[in-house]
Amino acid sequence: MMLGIIPESSYHQLLSHGPWLLWTLALVALVILGAAADRAVWAAVRLAAELGVSRIAIGATVVSLGTTAPEVSVSVIAAMKGQGGLALGNAIGSVICNTALIFGLGCVMAPFVFDRAGLRRQSSVHMGVMVLLVGIVLILAIVAGSVRDLRLSRGIGVLFMALLGIYMYLSIRWARKGLAEVETPELPDIADLRAHKIRQTVASFLVLAAGLAVVVVSSDALVGSVVTLSRHYGMPEEVLALTLVAFGTSVPELATAIASLRRGHGELMIGNILGANTLCILWVTGASAAVEPLGVPTTFFFLHLPVMVLVTGLLTAFIFLGGNHFRRWQGGLLLTVYTGYIAVLTLHAAGSQ
Repeated sequence: MMLGIIPESSYHQLLSHGPWLLWTLALVALVILGAAADRAVWAAVRLAAELGVSRIAIGATVVSLGTTAPEVSVSVIAAMKGQGGLALGNAIGSVICNTALIFGLGCVMAPFVFDRAGLRRQSSVHMGVMVLLVGIVLILAIVAGSVRDLRLSRGIGVLFMALLGIYMYLSIRWARKGLAEVETPELPDIADLRAHKIRQTVASFLVLAAGLAVVVVSSDALVGSVVTLSRHYGMPEEVLALTLVAFGTSVPELATAIASLRRGHGELMIGNILGANTLCILWVTGASAAVEPLGVPTTFFFLHLPVMVLVTGLLTAFIFLGGNHFRRWQGGLLLTVYTGYIAVLTLHAAGSQ
């Protein structure tokens, strides 16, 4: 399944003229993706400075809303088609991918110092919504007396959407309360920016929105090309779904993470990851369940949910117990967990064929 923006038939039509067209599309999309992510990060840093809020806050709100759009698209479409397991799996898989792969990779590449107060608030919310989802699933299992045929109802979906509204309100309120202005090398004349604050802020927001839109569309083209080529070369469908759907919808987070680190704005990366993970649970799962009740496959109890709890717990421990900076070994540990998770998924898919 692609991200849902470019019709799947378009990729097959290109493939009919030769695989080289899809390889070319993938390469062009990758170049555009990198450039758009870089521009989006630049605009996000400007916006943070102009609004007087931290990069963590911008990453957890505006940027994460844009980079989570693919997950919402895929999961809602899957729910409407009756593929509840895929819809829920995409949300949970994206949390695992964002935390273990993207943050792990970023931490190994460039450990960075962070604002403990702002990060702890977002991390607490992140852990809270994860515990809420796991708790609801466990309660459903206890009430039913079985882990089979469980469903997240529309009422649960509406609850998550309501909590999403509260989360966004609190995030904006926290961002504006007690945070110092962020000055960056790109903004040498803060006084001049204040004189044109409204115009400059609107311009930065539009550049950020445009950059995120290009990130999402180019991600769709990249993932769609790779998925179609993988099928063409005989990659098993189940392995493809388990490994590329969640990763594919997380490509915007990966692109913005790399661009953030390249520009030296690690806090924007971790803010985006925490915000995107929270949105994956509240927005992606909530919107999908509100459209159509989501079935919970039994494998979630024995694999996906435990791994999500593990990587979320590790990241939370790193934030609360590790001082005010991340270390390379922490990223290496998360990457090891992700590698093991993918290996188990692949073996499970191969064994079920």
